[in-house]
This record gives sequence, structure tokens and C-alpha cells, in this order.
Amino acid sequence: MSCVSFSTANQSPRPAETHPLTWRLRDDGEPVWLDEYLRQNGYAAARKALAQFSPEQITQLVKDSGLKGRGGAGFPTGVKWGLMPQDDTQNQRYLLCNADEMEPNTYKDRLLMEQLPHLLIEGMLISARALKAYRGYIFLRGEYVDCARHLKRAIAEAEAAGLLGRNILGSGFDFELLVHSGAGRYICGEETALINSLEGRRANPRAKPPFPAAVGVWGKPTCVNNVETLCNVPAIIGNGVDWYKALARPGSEDMGSKLLGFSGKVKHPGLWELPFGIPARELLEDYAGGMRNGARLKAWQPGGAGTGFLLPEHLDAPMCSSGIAKVGTRMGTGLAMAVDDRVNMVGLLRNMEVFFARESCGFCTPCRDGLPWSVKLLSALQRGEGQPGDLDILEQLCNFLGPGKTFCAHAPGAVEPLASALKYFREEFEAGIASMPPTPSNQALAV
Repeated sequence: MSCVSFSTANQSPRPAETHPLTWRLRDDGEPVWLDEYLRQNGYAAARKALAQFSPEQITQLVKDSGLKGRGGAGFPTGVKWGLMPQDDTQNQRYLLCNADEMEPNTYKDRLLMEQLPHLLIEGMLISARALKAYRGYIFLRGEYVDCARHLKRAIAEAEAAGLLGRNILGSGFDFELLVHSGAGRYICGEETALINSLEGRRANPRAKPPFPAAVGVWGKPTCVNNVETLCNVPAIIGNGVDWYKALARPGSEDMGSKLLGFSGKVKHPGLWELPFGIPARELLEDYAGGMRNGARLKAWQPGGAGTGFLLPEHLDAPMCSSGIAKVGTRMGTGLAMAVDDRVNMVGLLRNMEVFFARESCGFCTPCRDGLPWSVKLLSALQRGEGQPGDLDILEQLCNFLGPGKTFCAHAPGAVEPLASALKYFREEFEAGIASMPPTPSNQALAV
């Protein structure tokens, strides 16, 4: 049985009309294999796409649906597909599924791959048809051993049933799908680093342009999409654009449903498929059951370790891109973490920055040197050995490693929680400064 929990606490049944991602999930957590998936209308959307729509029509439907990337960046999926070459001169094209789910506190893609592997395969098949891609790769986090085993079995089932391979369902379309397990690097979540790793190179991000849509895997046009993103495609094709848009709460600019979660010291940590735009307070109190007895909410992150901390007063923000942006951070992956009042923010931030510093590819100086510097300062503050000026240096590091100042988005994501913690909980950092006069070595960085 899978060890990833899809919580049903305080939750109504999951009908197909409102829960396109999760309505097929089994109560025992076992995978849904091909025979059961077919009985539940599986691959009907793929048959419809291959028989009734051209690649351009599929792309337009996804664009009209408003589907955005579910890996954290939130780029419109149909727009990304439209960047691929529109002619047929490039007959070698690739579709890559980014399943390198290494964002701390994020485990939504694992649930889908372990328990609904055919949903991902169907989504990739339809997407490949839209992109005219003849081969796909699922780039999988190396630690996801069960996912690899389940995906490989599901691919074999699909091949035996004529749902992958040559002349799929008599359509004349060929598509081969392979699973590639990575070596375990957070930076592979960046699409060009993923491409380098898939090619057998060091997992460093590439300069852009050229973008992968023009020059991707082995120099060929390539599209990279997240697991959850691809799993949304069958429902859009099967049920239509208007239905998909209506899933979201009124006022949300993000369309459809989303796998949302809450972890930390809450009563019912888990995952739920919910409409975009649901208030974070409803997610915490009605689905996660609120904080455990004796614990009080101190802060929370809306979508993984790379998003900024928010306060309890921000819980009324809707869980959508603009709603979370209005309170000062990003939606990210949509899996929130509750921090209780017994957690010291200096120690928590030190743990986070240790991870981000270790996972830096080392390609650019601000990230390579700045993140270990933040760890050194936070470690001293945690021991009570910080020096006057350390907080100024940390704030300047947050600025120097911010958006647009490093080669990729790794460092900006790493310092976003640090900057927010310094903003909201500065007194906890100040408590780690030893009583000593400033010296030249601990003065703030000169600009």
C-alpha cells in the first residue's frame, strides 16, 4: 500500500464532475491498473483526442481552458505548447514530464504516480499528440522507487493494449514513453537542468534563449510539463473548456481544481483536490482540522519551502496565484506547511538554507557562495553567537540573490522564506546576537 495519504477527513465524496484528478482513487491506496482504469472511462479522452481533434485543436482547447503549470511557476500550459514549431519540418520532438519532485513539503505528484499511473500516461499521450512528439520521458526523482515500479508496469500494460507504441488506436500516431530515474538533485526541477541530466550531462541550468521549445533534448524541440499539469489534460478534452473553468471558485484567475495540502502540527495532515480560490483558512480548519491540541499557528507557507512565510492574519487569502501574491508571496506547489508557536524561526530557516545551499549547482557565484554564507550566519545566530551586523548581511544576501540576479530561480526561491522570516520575526534573529562591539569583519556588505 502506498504511504502517501489522501486524507478524507471532513471531506465529501469525490465525484468525477468536481474531482477530475482524484475520483478514481481507491480507498485502500492501491494503484488503479489498466482494467479498472478502463472501466472508469479511462483513455476515453485519448480516443476522443486522436479521433476528433487535430494537434492544433488540442493545443487551442488547453489554451482556452486556462490550465497553468502545477509545478510552481504557473506558466499557461497552452501558451507553452504553442511555442513549439508549428510546421512539420522538425520531425523529432520530445515531451518531458518533470517528476523530479524534490521541493520540501511537496508530495502531490507522488500520489498521482503511485496510485493513478494511467492518468499520467493518458495525459502524456494526448499532450504528445498536440505537440507532435514521438517520444516522451518521465524524469523521476530517484527516491520514488514505488512510482518507478508502478509507472513501468502501467506503461507495459498500455503498450500491450495498443495505447502506446505505433499506430495508437489506429490513428497513425506513434508515441513511445520511457521512465528515467534521476540521481537525486533538486536543481533538476529547473527544466533545462533536467534536460542536461537526461542527456547524461551535469545538471546545470542552460542559458535561455534558446528555449527548450526550439532547442531542447539533443538539440530538438522539447516541451517540459509537470505531473499534475499533464494529469489535468484528459479531463479538459473529455469534459470541455467551460466545465473545467467552472471548477474554480468565483474570482480565481486560476482555472480548474488543484491538489492542495497542509502539513505540520495540524490534526489531519494530507492532500485534497479542491477548487482554486478556496480560502487558506478553509483549507486549514475544515480539511486539515485546524491545529493540534496545545499548538497555536505562528506562521505558514502556502506552497513548499521556496515560498515566503505568512502570518495567521493572512489565512483569508484565496489559494490562487493572485490571492497569495496580494499577501506577499507565491502560490508555489499549493502544499502548505503550518509552523506552530513552539518552533524557533532561526533554527527552521537554518535547516531550509542548509538544504538549498547543498542543492545549488554551483554554476553562478551569488548562489554558490551566498547560500553557504547564509547558513554560516544562521548557525551562529542559532548558537547565540551572532554578531552585530549579521542581520544586515542576511538582508543584503536576500537582495543580492533575488529574482533576476542569479542564473536561475534556485537562489531567489531559497531566500524568499528567509526574507519573510526576517520581516515578521526579526526579534527571534536579534536574540541570537551576542553582546559584543562590531568589528570590521562583521559589518554589512558594501554595495
